[in-house]
Amino acid sequence: MISDRGLQLREKQKVRFSYGVLERQFRRFFAEAKKGSETHGDNLLILLERRLDNVVYRLGFADSRSQARQVVCHGHITVNGRKTDIPSFIVKAGDTIKWCDASMKTEYYKRIVEEVDGRLIPNWLSLDKEGMTGTVASLPTKDDVEPRFNEKAVVGFYSR
Repeated sequence: MISDRGLQLREKQKVRFSYGVLERQFRRFFAEAKKGSETHGDNLLILLERRLDNVVYRLGFADSRSQARQVVCHGHITVNGRKTDIPSFIVKAGDTIKWCDASMKTEYYKRIVEEVDGRLIPNWLSLDKEGMTGTVASLPTKDDVEPRFNEKAVVGFYSR
């Protein structure tokens, strides 16, 4: 039988591994989430959704979050016209996410252009499929985050 603490740890690890965040980064995100006005768990998931690698994944520019992280790290993505290679970059409402001009010549980009039509884009993002340009229309709300996690257990884990 698993203890309450064990269940909280398991839930925290689920969130960490899903978003591809290391423990130190996750603790920093949790500390930032505690400063917000919403509940700590909701703030945490919203902050994780706003990471650039997650936004690239949500826009359909990558098949997984780890692949999105690699696309960002290799410098294929620009935010508001500036090349950004930091996967943990936090996007804001109104930010424009686009492929670099040189990256548009790659075979990977050509494959993504063909596959992006079938992707489901969250309400808080918009995608121009012709220009392969994504825009953060608004910040995500707790309703926009997939409820796959028990964020109360994660808050309980850090509230010891």
